[in-house]
Amino acid sequence: MPCKERKIAIMGYRSVGKSSLSIQFVKGHFVDSYDPTIENTFVKTTKVNNQEYDLKLVDTAGQDEYSILPTQYSMDIHGYVLVYSIASPKSFEIIQIIYDKILDTTGNVHVPVVLVGNKKDLHMDRVVTQEEGRKLADSWKAVFLEASAKQNECVADIFHTMLMEIEKADKFHTMLMKNEKPNENNVPNDNKCSIS
Repeated sequence: MPCKERKIAIMGYRSVGKSSLSIQFVKGHFVDSYDPTIENTFVKTTKVNNQEYDLKLVDTAGQDEYSILPTQYSMDIHGYVLVYSIASPKSFEIIQIIYDKILDTTGNVHVPVVLVGNKKDLHMDRVVTQEEGRKLADSWKAVFLEASAKQNECVADIFHTMLMEIEKADKFHTMLMKNEKPNENNVPNDNKCSIS
């Protein structure tokens, strides 16, 4: 099978670990120092279900409730990894705003999304419960995972799950297109008379 190209945007409030997750997945190590990201792109080839993917991760700058979603975050993006910190109620609040902005920008309610509660290793500082994360993801019809970039826990699962969600969405859209495809039986032809 030919290699498929997929582009994923990683979004969330500042210092939730978006870059740490990306670097851990692509380079296999944890970056402890926090340097606010403007925007980075990481590339990795990975395999899921015997299919190879050239994966481009767009690691975005931290958003807040006042951020305007740049149009490049909706163009050519196949799916979104939305990240909050389990130790930050503000980041959980902001991720809901970011999700709404994505829907406003894409106009698509079936956008593949994986919601990630990061910094699972900070369980003593947890303020957002696993149940709250799962409930939010369910309301979006999204997948929910908790991860730790620091301990490399569930990091690969995030991106492999995202690729599977994109494949599901692609199949769904293909089925819709086939069902809505015009044919001579359901398309009016202006050159013919119709008898009622």
